[in-house]
Amino acid sequence: MLSFLIVFKLIGQRDKVKDGLKRSKVSWYSKLLNIVQRANIEESIWEDLEEMLVLGDVGISTANDLIEELKFEVSNRTIRETQQVIDSLKQKLVSILSSGRENNFQSRDNTKGPLVILIVGVNGVGKTTSIGKLAHYFKGQGKDVLFAASDTFRAAAIEQLQVWGQRVGADVIAHKSGGDPAAVAYDALEAAYARSKDVLIVDTAGRLHTTHNLMEEVKKISRVMSRIDTNAPDEVILVLDATTGQNGLIQARSFAEAVGCTGVFLSKIDGTAKGGVVIPIVKELGIPILFIGTGENMDDMTPFDPAQFVDELFSAD
Repeated sequence: MLSFLIVFKLIGQRDKVKDGLKRSKVSWYSKLLNIVQRANIEESIWEDLEEMLVLGDVGISTANDLIEELKFEVSNRTIRETQQVIDSLKQKLVSILSSGRENNFQSRDNTKGPLVILIVGVNGVGKTTSIGKLAHYFKGQGKDVLFAASDTFRAAAIEQLQVWGQRVGADVIAHKSGGDPAAVAYDALEAAYARSKDVLIVDTAGRLHTTHNLMEEVKKISRVMSRIDTNAPDEVILVLDATTGQNGLIQARSFAEAVGCTGVFLSKIDGTAKGGVVIPIVKELGIPILFIGTGENMDDMTPFDPAQFVDELFSAD
């Protein structure tokens, strides 16, 4: 019975990724079909591949690197057929996306205190919704989750998080609007220990008066929590909106440099035809994709699986 449930869950996750990548697959597959139907490897193949990758938001630099590697394999006669070109490209993409850390959230227990997750990202990327989805994910593992409403600057941010807390069954620690975000996080971590919570998810502001102020506030939250738990936060997850494509990399680079992000939650992947944006995120920023958001509902997310993601991106159905 347990093995059946595991298989059923995996099928459900695969379906979510497939549905989330529908728009991306439409833009990629016609180019792929045009390539693999050719009898020989022609110069025009490289132009089509470059166009496919760039339009899919893989990025010009990454696309050029991949094509040069493929050309080298062809010149050395390592690959000789058009289908082999595509197969090699898929392997390279999986290799890039697998270069980060293992997604080990499921193996974490709370014997040494709660798992503390700091959520960062600019306004509008879907931070609050992503927090709700993460909580639902942990609740499905039998974990007890607590929220810290440390976005005290955005209007209605506290109320929105409280609504999500009610929906997923998570308590919320909050102060008044405009209060000290670090104080909220500190009180929430104390509460997480006192109530034996498994997971503490800390929301943060996405916009202050300047980017510098925003980053300093996030750093302060980390410092204050470390007074209770020297390892806190255990994770700093950056929420990125997939629909912003390459522009999101600028945001991501700022957060990664300032607060040392441990992973990315890529939201709204279902809303873009440029699913290839995951590749430069990992390659250029050096941080892994941990989760992808595949829709509006609380269970419309899945842990990121590089091989599955690339297979779906290149599939016909």
